[in-house]
Amino acid sequence: MKIKTDVEVVNKETPFDGYFRIDLYHLRHTLFEGGWSGVMTREIFERGHAATVLLYDPDLDKLVFIEQFRAGAMAAITGSPWYSDDASPWLIETVAGIIEEGETPEGVVRREALEEADCRISDIIPVRHVLMSPGGSSESMFIFCGRTDSSRAGGVHGIKEEHENIKVLVVDCGEAFRMADDGRIVNAMTLLAVTWFRDNREAVRARWLGKVEA
Repeated sequence: MKIKTDVEVVNKETPFDGYFRIDLYHLRHTLFEGGWSGVMTREIFERGHAATVLLYDPDLDKLVFIEQFRAGAMAAITGSPWYSDDASPWLIETVAGIIEEGETPEGVVRREALEEADCRISDIIPVRHVLMSPGGSSESMFIFCGRTDSSRAGGVHGIKEEHENIKVLVVDCGEAFRMADDGRIVNAMTLLAVTWFRDNREAVRARWLGKVEA
């Protein structure tokens, strides 16, 4: 099924356009059994497209993450029966950013690595392009793995005017895998990146260190 032939947007409105944007769609689509659905109304969180990078130092075999406050996590946790009292809206994440007009996904992660972690990317591997929450958001995420030097990584970074207060974490690979397994990492894009890296770690090291796998 394709959008051009199988989806009809009857009307589209934008009832809210602030820090984020909400679009209101009236649409119908073709059915698996043939014919068309009735017209449905859906509010879509217009998040745009983004890119993230798992920063890896193959020389020291360490990963670089960031930790920062997330308002969405706070809203999800507050008053929810599914979270314990010690659940935190400060999340361990991979470096990420929104793709602005005229930018490429790779350009975004190179910029954000400097802004959020003071890390330069010397080589980059595309991992996946995924939809983050397609039931109600337009956001897609380009995931990369980027080579960096973690020997001096650390500190607190971010753009103060944008209310960014970002702590850099340098973590052994084994510890990162345990963080993913025991629930210390709950950010979806970060879990996807770490899961991919766990499966491809040796291939990445072979590529970047010039070693031939047996």
